[in-house]
Amino acid sequence: MKLLSTLGLVTIAFAMNSAVQAKEWCTETLHNDWRQTFRVDKMLYEEKTEHQDLAIFYNKTFGNVLVLDGVIQVTEKDEYVYHEMMTHVPLLAHGNARNVLIIGGGDFGIAREVLKHNTVERVVLCEIDGSVVTFSKKHLGSIAQGAYNDPRLDVIIEDGCTFVKETDELFDVIICDSTDPIGPGAVLFTPEFYSDCHDILTPGGIFVNQNGVPFLQREELQSTYNSRLLSFQDVGFYLSVIPTYVGGFMAMGWASDDISNREVPLEVLEDRFQNISGELKYYTPALHKAAFVLPKFIQDALTES
Repeated sequence: MKLLSTLGLVTIAFAMNSAVQAKEWCTETLHNDWRQTFRVDKMLYEEKTEHQDLAIFYNKTFGNVLVLDGVIQVTEKDEYVYHEMMTHVPLLAHGNARNVLIIGGGDFGIAREVLKHNTVERVVLCEIDGSVVTFSKKHLGSIAQGAYNDPRLDVIIEDGCTFVKETDELFDVIICDSTDPIGPGAVLFTPEFYSDCHDILTPGGIFVNQNGVPFLQREELQSTYNSRLLSFQDVGFYLSVIPTYVGGFMAMGWASDDISNREVPLEVLEDRFQNISGELKYYTPALHKAAFVLPKFIQDALTES
């Protein structure tokens, strides 16, 4: 396994019933002062792609786990929390999204949830790394659930920044399912990128992105907030709790020129919810409303910025 050092995989020994057994572990390297570690029960695939180090391994508790550049991206066990909240909040807030752009999202989890909306006519998934798409199809099929076969979905292997700058298409909702602002994902957190996304949204359109864990990534929260304010009239965050994204609440960035998108009444969300096909495990209209209520430490961070 030639990528062990770059992926944070280490071999350790531990005692069990007085016997010492060697096991491989994957230690995430995202935070300087915080580590989480997954036991690698079976390594499924490793590759150094053109853009990043990629690994997929099996863990008894979390199922198949995708790692990019030493950072946990998704696990089969809790992926539904992230994918449902990243998708159904903006689409139901909009209410009539027909054209949706997904930037990143090569595991097809976001696409799976977007395609549950009966109003959606076209989905473009723009993923920079074709290897993520290929091996997610092979090893993360439980996440995609065949979404890549839906005729409404068009997969483009291209840099998301280039796509939004050059496309002539307009979208009702843009979902940026990127890595953290390191490596190839860094450009997806810049004022220029947010401006280009704003320019390809229809009137009343909504942009959302994963924005890290505020408790550990306070500066990221503040910088992206200020960067989006340069292009959008209404900027904020909503929250969810995802076990494998350690450190407390995860923030989803929100941006639109229509403040009423954040203030859709509960009864309207419940009515729009009827246009979703398939079962959900986390999202509810009531949770949608509650997700925009921010703890004081996050409010204080935004005030200071």
